[in-house]
Amino acid sequence: MKRIATVITLSLASLSGIAQAKSVDQGYLPLTLKENSAQAEANGFIEDQRLSGSTRNWYARERATKGPLFRYYKSDGTRRDSHSRDNWVQGTILDYSSGFTQGAVGFATQVAGYNAIALERGRAAVAGPNNRTLTHGDGDVIAQWSKLGLANLQARVSNTTLTAGRQSINTPVFAYIGNRALPSSFDGVSLHSAEFANLSFDLGSFSRVSTRTEQGRSRFTTEYSAIGADTDRVSLAGLNYQPLRSLTTSLYFGHVEDIWNQYYFGASHELGDRGVLGLTTGLNYYRTRDTGAAKLGPIDNDTFSLSFTLAHQAHSLTLAYQKVSGDEYFDYVHDTNAIFLANSLFSDYNGPNEQSLQFGYAIDLAGYGVPGLRLNAYTARGWGIDGTHYKGNGYDVRKLDGEHHREWSLGASYVVQGGALADTSIRAYYTAHRASRAQIDGNLDEFRIVTTVPFNIL
Repeated sequence: MKRIATVITLSLASLSGIAQAKSVDQGYLPLTLKENSAQAEANGFIEDQRLSGSTRNWYARERATKGPLFRYYKSDGTRRDSHSRDNWVQGTILDYSSGFTQGAVGFATQVAGYNAIALERGRAAVAGPNNRTLTHGDGDVIAQWSKLGLANLQARVSNTTLTAGRQSINTPVFAYIGNRALPSSFDGVSLHSAEFANLSFDLGSFSRVSTRTEQGRSRFTTEYSAIGADTDRVSLAGLNYQPLRSLTTSLYFGHVEDIWNQYYFGASHELGDRGVLGLTTGLNYYRTRDTGAAKLGPIDNDTFSLSFTLAHQAHSLTLAYQKVSGDEYFDYVHDTNAIFLANSLFSDYNGPNEQSLQFGYAIDLAGYGVPGLRLNAYTARGWGIDGTHYKGNGYDVRKLDGEHHREWSLGASYVVQGGALADTSIRAYYTAHRASRAQIDGNLDEFRIVTTVPFNIL
């Protein structure tokens, strides 16, 4: 009886905690104009200028567990297979941003220099060319290189900004990628308007990409093209809208000239209180169709992911399902991160007709006396990859028949909380991927450690 009484007492205490918990507000948000104007608050070109940057130490060690996955050139010009690849690069960004001039229309500029130093320079170790360490065509490592990573002019009226030149942009259909020593950037024109408190708009048109590991500019290609199709123009339009305090949505259109039109819808909803139990639901959906000259052939692809994350205080559990409906890969522009899908992990789980499932766990150790430290683990599996009905020639998928793969990963990250190194982040993780014979990612183990140190000069 004593045990039963204890259980009843604990249950009542738990219910009381839930009743008193402050859940996420589900109320409707009316569409209202912002009360403040960013341009009205401008102090001047010099007065609001900033000179800052970061330096990143990026190291990755890869080992193929079955057949060799890499190749390198020996000094005599012969090409050799390899089971290993090691890349170690120090990337530094020095970023100058002026303030906006005062007046109804404000003008500003941003210029950022990028520099990379190869700390690992052995041909056999680097196994280049690749998108990790810059090498010559023969695989000989370029020890140090620099470029103008960002260079743009901006004009602002109220809360609407027009940017022209080399810039970063982050949308579901076209986005910079920053998972190497240096990020990518794009040449073009974009407009971001945030005149409403809960509604913003984006427009953009871009002509070239400055890739993560190159000094020059490149035409746009796609990540999974088998024929190297390229184009001179990527354009986008979209909006972000928050109809409820607990619900955010996005709707975007992307046009890759003579390759595809892509339509995206995303939504994220929060419920409950993570102090007791919170639930975040995420939906991402892409519809991709060929357009114009259709340089990659016919594309008829619908891909979605649905994720659920349960959170209790420091702990969170994630379940995510993803499905590709189409006889080609779900594809996106190369050197971008325009794949806002829950199961884009070590592998993208984007094979033709592929289904995938992910289970993840994370813990934030701030609640246990170690602020800034976070641990995570996940496992994912993809199955049913089938490209046998593909009718085009843009993707190498016809040999994919019932292919499958899986991966698991352990990771840790730490952000320095104060002092001279405040906001410095250290991330380390180990990932193992195993695949059937024809799946594109192969059998591979990778250990990666990335340290990023931000700094402010002015």
